[in-house]
Amino acid sequence: MSHKKNILIVLIAFMFICPAVSGQQRDHFVFSQLKYKGGNWNMYPSSFAEIINLLMTTTSVEPELRRNDILLTDKDLFISPFMWMVGDREFDEFSGKDIKILRQYLLCGGLLVIDDAVGHRNYGFDKSVRKLIRKLFPEKKFEKITEGHAIFRSYYLMRGLGGRKMVSRHLEGIDVGRRTAVVYCRNNLLGAWARDRFGNWLYECIPGGEMQRLEAMKLTMNLIMYSLTGTYKKDLVHQPYIDKKLRMRR
Repeated sequence: MSHKKNILIVLIAFMFICPAVSGQQRDHFVFSQLKYKGGNWNMYPSSFAEIINLLMTTTSVEPELRRNDILLTDKDLFISPFMWMVGDREFDEFSGKDIKILRQYLLCGGLLVIDDAVGHRNYGFDKSVRKLIRKLFPEKKFEKITEGHAIFRSYYLMRGLGGRKMVSRHLEGIDVGRRTAVVYCRNNLLGAWARDRFGNWLYECIPGGEMQRLEAMKLTMNLIMYSLTGTYKKDLVHQPYIDKKLRMRR
């Protein structure tokens, strides 16, 4: 067998083993939201549209105009390196098969953002999340994400956090190699985006008000950009593009 054929076989095999990596596109984005059993996985169905609107307004990313609601066993799990998981109560334990698939997704380049809508440590949703992480990576535990992490520089230069309710001043994460594969926020980011059918904010952001909501939005954008660009982003090369787009809206 020729050397070229050997290389081709290796590349094809890698695509099947790590489809999340092979499917990433820097200028294309699919908002995937994880469906799970026994909990409240779809708390803020309107938040997605707000996120996509800001993403289209302030970045050059081309998002799909739909939310990809997905089970871990769905065949299109690996179409996006980004997946959101939100909840406010304890949920059913993931099966062994689901754990295996989710671990593969994370090892192959996927980012899982976990959004706690309540924030009570070691109770309800938080308790289930920590149990899930122990099954996913028995040798690891959540660590504080430091202020110098690429997440805080991937789009906006951030010095703090936001959310519907300020429970924690830091994010937690699980690293896989040199990359953070799981990000856990206990401040309810999606809740800060939710509007009613008249366009009014559904929830007040406590205690910081609208500035706290703005920080939640900036963090959401940064998480999306981090999933698309990884750890290389260390500066503000996108800022002139943001300013130009915002001037066009006025």
